[in-house]
Amino acid sequence: MLSIIILTLNSRRFIEKCLASIYSQYCSGFEVIIVDNGSTDDMAEFIKGRYPEVVLIKNKRNLGAASARNQGIDAAKGEWIISLDCDIILGGQFLALSSEIIRTLPVKTGLLQAKILYADKKTIFSAGIKSTRLWRFYDIGKGEPDGAGFNRPAQVFGVCSAASFYKREMLNEIKDHNGYFDERLFFLFEDVDLSWRAKEKGWDAQYYPALECYHYGNSSLTPKDVRQYYCWRNRRLILNKHKKGVFKKLLTLFCYDLPRAIWIIIVNPYARKNMNIFTSVNKRKDGSL
Repeated sequence: MLSIIILTLNSRRFIEKCLASIYSQYCSGFEVIIVDNGSTDDMAEFIKGRYPEVVLIKNKRNLGAASARNQGIDAAKGEWIISLDCDIILGGQFLALSSEIIRTLPVKTGLLQAKILYADKKTIFSAGIKSTRLWRFYDIGKGEPDGAGFNRPAQVFGVCSAASFYKREMLNEIKDHNGYFDERLFFLFEDVDLSWRAKEKGWDAQYYPALECYHYGNSSLTPKDVRQYYCWRNRRLILNKHKKGVFKKLLTLFCYDLPRAIWIIIVNPYARKNMNIFTSVNKRKDGSL
C-alpha cells in the first residue's frame, strides 16, 4: 500500500485540485492522510463532505511541517509514504508508475524524487536536492526549462518533500527522539536533514522523471522575510548536527554563513528579532528561539 500524506494550512483553494488529481487515477491500494495545521477556512468541512474516505488529522495550531508530516507517518499504513504539498497536482499516471517503479528498486533505495514542475508544466521546480562543498543545498534545476537533461533517472543527495517518497523501513531506522523529520526545524530544510540522515545510514535517494507533477509554491503564503530567516537558521542547525570537523565548520561559517547573516540582519526585520549567529540545535520543538 501507498500512503499519501498532504499538509494543509488554509488551503481550500488548492486541496480540491490536489485530491481530484489523486482520485482520478486508475490505481488502487493507496490511502490519503491530510494533516491540517490549524486552518480557519472551510477546508476540513469540504474534505469531510466530498472525500469522507480521507483520514483527516486536524491540529488546533500550526505545529510546523516537520511535526505534521510525522503525525501523518505515524498514522500511515503503507510500506511507502508519499509526501505532497497541498498545491501539488499529480500527472495522470503518477500512482500507477509509482507502484511499478517501487517493485523494481534496489533494496537500499529509501527515497524517491518525482519531477516537480511549476504550474506552467514547462519549468522545473525540483528534480531532487544537491549539496555543494560548502554544504549549500539547492533544488536541482529550479527555474530551468524542462528538457532532455531532466528526463533520465539519477541518484541525488536528497529529495524535496513537496512531492517525494519515503520507504517505511528507512524511516523507522532513522527515527530518533526528534521524530522522522526533525521537529525542531519547524519548516524548511527538514527534508534536507532527513535525506542526509538516511544517506549516513546507507540509504540511496533516486530521481525518477516519469513521476511528474505540478506545483504552485508557497501555498501557506509565508512572508519572504520569515522564509529567509528559517532557511538561514535551519541550515545552521543541520550543519551542527551532521558535521563534526571544527575547521571546516569554521571555514563555512566565516566564508558563507557569517556574511550572509550580516546581510540578512541588515535587510530582514524578522531576522533581527530572532537571529543568533551561533545558533544551537537545542531549540524548542515549535521552532521558536
